[in-house]
Amino acid sequence: MNFCKIINCDTANGEGLRVTLFVSGCEHHCNGCFNPETWNPCFGKPFTEEIAEKIYELLQEPYIQGLTLLGGEPMMPYNQPALVSLLRQVRDKFPDKDIWVYSGFRFEELTGVEESFGRCECTDKFLSLIDVLVDGRFVLEQKDLTLKFRGSRNQRILDVPASLKTGKAVTRKPFQV
Repeated sequence: MNFCKIINCDTANGEGLRVTLFVSGCEHHCNGCFNPETWNPCFGKPFTEEIAEKIYELLQEPYIQGLTLLGGEPMMPYNQPALVSLLRQVRDKFPDKDIWVYSGFRFEELTGVEESFGRCECTDKFLSLIDVLVDGRFVLEQKDLTLKFRGSRNQRILDVPASLKTGKAVTRKPFQV
């Protein structure tokens, strides 16, 4: 897996101050995407154990609320194995930090309710490790700059544990601590 950047103290991609990892590779190719360079899975640098250690170091700060993954597309099957490994370590080392993931895949696609090329042998484990999923492709015609943590009106902010428990997408109430 490759990544293109890490942002420390990010406030745009989830609640509170966050560490954000932008991964490379996306096959959605949304019109108006703010990060088209990340479509190429070879863009950026290889994600190594040293990079993971850097993320753990940044997450140690008490003022950091959690980790956000976006891209590119974290849920591309070729990205999921490395990210599941990262998320397991984050859960072990920082059980009080939350994890947000931005994906062009809808929850129903990732759970197999709807057919999708985003599911693989890691997907269920991946979903079990995250707290919030901002799902749905960016739709330029539905772009809305007034939305918090989303780019277009079709995207949802989901409570993943509640969604997995009920088997249906459960919208997250904003600003839960």
